[in-house]
Amino acid sequence: MKNRLLGRSLKTWPKPLALYIASLGVAGSAVAVDESIYFSELPVVASVSRLPQKLADAPTAVTVIDREIIKASGARDLNDVFRLVPGFQTYPNNTDAARVTYHGLTDEDFSPRVQILIDGRSLYSPLFRNGVNWATLLVALEDIERIEVVRGSNSASYGSNAFLGVINIITVDPALVRGFSVSTNQGNQGVRDYTLRNGGKFGEAGDFRFTYQQKDDNGLTDRFDWKDSFSSRLFDFRADFTLTDRDSLQFSAGHVEAVMQRGRLARNGDVLTGGSSPDWPIHDFSQSSSYLQVLWRHSLAADSDFQLRYSYSADWASDRFNLNKNGYLYSADEFGDHGTRNEIEAQHNFSPFERARVVWGAGWRSDALSSDTMLYSRGTVRREVARLFGNLEWKPATWFTGNLGASVDDDSLAGTHTSPRISASFHLNPENTVRLSYSRAYRTGSVVDYRGNEVVVPFAKANGMPFAPGEQRSATGRLFVGNPNLPAEQLDTLELGYLGDWRDWRMSLDVRGFQEKIPNRLVQVLLDPKFTAPVQQIRIEGVEYQWKWQPFEPTRIMVSQSFVHIYSEFLDDALATALAGANSQTLGNLDQLSERSAPRHATSAMLMQKLPLGLEFSLVGYWLDKMKWTRNTWAEKYTRVDTRLGYPFRLAGWSGEVAYTVQSLNGAHGEFKAYGNPADRIVENRHWLSLRLDF
Repeated sequence: MKNRLLGRSLKTWPKPLALYIASLGVAGSAVAVDESIYFSELPVVASVSRLPQKLADAPTAVTVIDREIIKASGARDLNDVFRLVPGFQTYPNNTDAARVTYHGLTDEDFSPRVQILIDGRSLYSPLFRNGVNWATLLVALEDIERIEVVRGSNSASYGSNAFLGVINIITVDPALVRGFSVSTNQGNQGVRDYTLRNGGKFGEAGDFRFTYQQKDDNGLTDRFDWKDSFSSRLFDFRADFTLTDRDSLQFSAGHVEAVMQRGRLARNGDVLTGGSSPDWPIHDFSQSSSYLQVLWRHSLAADSDFQLRYSYSADWASDRFNLNKNGYLYSADEFGDHGTRNEIEAQHNFSPFERARVVWGAGWRSDALSSDTMLYSRGTVRREVARLFGNLEWKPATWFTGNLGASVDDDSLAGTHTSPRISASFHLNPENTVRLSYSRAYRTGSVVDYRGNEVVVPFAKANGMPFAPGEQRSATGRLFVGNPNLPAEQLDTLELGYLGDWRDWRMSLDVRGFQEKIPNRLVQVLLDPKFTAPVQQIRIEGVEYQWKWQPFEPTRIMVSQSFVHIYSEFLDDALATALAGANSQTLGNLDQLSERSAPRHATSAMLMQKLPLGLEFSLVGYWLDKMKWTRNTWAEKYTRVDTRLGYPFRLAGWSGEVAYTVQSLNGAHGEFKAYGNPADRIVENRHWLSLRLDF
C-alpha cells in the first residue's frame, strides 16, 4: 500500500506589541524573539479580534504554543500538540482519522466545530463534511512558528463554523530559514520519517523556504478484526517579497497525500473466519489536498493597513470498496471524489480616534463538491458564502478595554446568520485582569447535510447470474438524504475570565469559566435512510485554567486543567418526528454521546529543563477521565507520559540535533474505542531516534 503512494508522481503536486508583525496570521509572518516571552509575560495575539492585542485586552481566552513547546512535547503529529491546551481532546491516527475537539460533541468524522487556519487560510473542506481532515494537514511541525488557540467561540471574527474555538497556525517567516536542513525519525511501530527543508533569498527583495516530508508508520498494533497503517507525503512552499516600503506580497502553495486503512476482517461473533468482511472489506482510504494562496499587504499609515488575500484549495479522496450484501455486489465510496474552494478576503484596520482601533472587512468563497455515492445523480453541487466582519477595540481608560464585534454570513445553502460578540476587560492593576464576554455563534451543515443523496446501486449478483427485469432497481438502496431546510446549530456563550501576569515571578495564570448553550444540536439520525436533524438541547458548563512558571532560567513548567460537565435534553419535536422510530437503547447511546463527549476532568503538565552539557529534557503527563468518541464505544480514563531528551550541537561548520523521544512511557492504554473489547484501539509505547543536520 505504501509503495502505491510513493508511485504517485510528484509532478502532480500542484515582550510586546511592536515585535508582532502584521495583524493576524493571515500574513503568518513570524519574528525571531526569545521564546521565554511566552513564559515571562502574557504575549500579543491577533487571532481573536483580528487586531494585534495583548492577551489581557483580547475578548476571549487564548493559549499560545511556540516552537519550543511543540518540540518539547515530543509530538510527531500536530494533533498531539493540543493535548496541552485546556479543554481540548484528541487521539492518534488509526483506522479512524485523528480528530481534535474542544468541549466534546465529537461524533462527526472530521471535527467541524473547531476552525483551523494556516496563515489565515481555513482548512474546512467541502469534501470532508465541512470539517478538517487531520491526515492531510498541509504543514510540517518544523515550519510552525507559533499556534494561537482561541478557547471559545470566535464566529464574530471568522463567521459561521468558528463555533467552539479557533486554531490559528502561523508558519515560519522565510527570512529566518537559510540553507539546507535534513532530518529523520527512526523508531519502533514502523516509524520512518524524512524531512528536507531549504530556504534562501529570492532575488533582491524576496525570501523563500520549501519543505518536503514523508512519514510512515504501522499505526497501532493490529487487534482482532482491524488492520492499521499510515503513510503521507507533503510538499510546502512559501515566498515573501518586499515590493515597496509600503507593500509586501506573500505566495504559498503545497500538496499532501496520505493513505490509511479502513474496513474489517470477516468474523463470526468473536471468531475470525478468514479474509475481509463481505460488507466492509479491508481497503485503502487515499486522500490528497492541494492549495495556493496569495496575500498582498499595503501600509496606509503607522496605525493602518489594508490586505487582500486569495486562496484556492482542492481535496480528493477515494474510500471505494466493493461489498457483498443480500446476494448483491455494490460499489461504495462514502468519502470519495473531489471538493474545491475559492476564497477572496479583504481586511482594513485603522484608528478612527484616540484610544480606539477598528478592523473590518469582507470575504467571499465558492465551494464545489462532487461525489458519486453521497451526491448520487446530483452532479457537482456548488455553494457560495459572502461575509462581512468587524471589531472595535476601545480603551477609554487604563483600567478598561472593551471589544464589540460581529460577522454576517450569507450562505446559498444555509441562509443568513449574524454572530455578535461583546466583551469587557477590567485591568485591576498591571498584573491582574478580569474579563466578561458574551457571544453568539452558528455552525452550518455540510453540503451533504443539505443536498446529500447517498445511493448504492448493485452492479452484479453475487452468484454471477444476470439481473431479472426490475431486480437491479429493487435492490438499489438509498442510505442518506439531505435536508435543504436544515437549521444552523446555534451557540450562546457566557464567559468569565481571569488573567494573572506576575512578571517578577515569571509566572502567568489564565482561567476561563464558561457556560455554552446549544438549543438545537445537529446529529445524524441513523434511521433508513439516514439524515441530519436538530435533536437535543445542550448546556456545557465548567472551568479551565493554564498556569506557566519559569522559576529558573533553564526551567519551565506548564500545567493545564479542565473541568467540564455537559447536560443534554431531547427536543420534543425531535422525539415526535426525527427520533420517533428510535428505541430506548438508541436514545440512551445518543444521550451519553453528548453528555460524555468530553472528559469531565483532564490535566496536562509539562516540564522543560535545560541540563548540563547542552542537553534539553522534557517530560509531559496527561490524565483524562473516560469519554465517548462514538455512539457505541467508550474510551476509558487513562494516564499517558511522554518524554524527550535532545542534544543540539555544532560540528565543523554544521549544526543540528540528536534526540530520543518516547511516547506512552508508562505503557499501553486506550484513547479511542477502548472499553474492554477484543477490537480495542490500544496505544502502546512508541519511541524513535531523531537526527537533524543543518548546513
